[in-house]
Amino acid sequence: MINKKVNNVADALKGVKNGMTFMLGGFGLCGIPENAISELVKLDIRNVTCISNNAGVDDFGLGLLLQNKQIKKMISSYVGENDEFERQMLSGELEVELTPQGTLAEKCRAAQAGFPAFYTPAGYGTEVAEGKETREFDGKMYVLEPAFKADFAFVKAWKGDAAGNLVFKGTSRNFNPNMCGAATVTVAEVEELVEVGELDPNNIHIPGIFVQRIFQGKDYEKRIEQRTVRQK
Repeated sequence: MINKKVNNVADALKGVKNGMTFMLGGFGLCGIPENAISELVKLDIRNVTCISNNAGVDDFGLGLLLQNKQIKKMISSYVGENDEFERQMLSGELEVELTPQGTLAEKCRAAQAGFPAFYTPAGYGTEVAEGKETREFDGKMYVLEPAFKADFAFVKAWKGDAAGNLVFKGTSRNFNPNMCGAATVTVAEVEELVEVGELDPNNIHIPGIFVQRIFQGKDYEKRIEQRTVRQK
């Protein structure tokens, strides 16, 4: 059994460099790799491309990297909660590639499975399809979408073991499983790191083969992006 446990986030992020492409799991602020993002801010890594469903909020998540002007390009699906993202995009400071949400998930999964590209009907006839190969299947038009290529994937799970096996909890699963194994190096941070054999094999969501490094995170804030409560 290969022990993939590292002592802390600093060890987990060894090898990250300026200009790299990173995948980051999460949906809004749910299931984001908080420790990895904080370490990237601390390391002051610059000119990076980030693949993530969205860009956090102004003062948390990927919004921290945006504030420091560390991100050169964002490949995302939804970006409506971040004013700084909007400002940088409209001013031309930030390169943005908007991708249909299902297509973004599949581009990750295709990379995970080793497929170079796939056909999807999403985006045909729109700006999303400009410059891309299209093809008809059974009378319906499809767009050829290439799989993502990334240097590091940073994901967040509920539990994991030293072999890299992961268990996600509730909606925090979101994009995290598809990003595991979709980059050259996958770094998983978990709330609870257990010994090998403690996880029920029937409940493991991602096998360790897709993970290269794993560590137990700390100080999770787990912020709520928009809290809505019913009036009494």
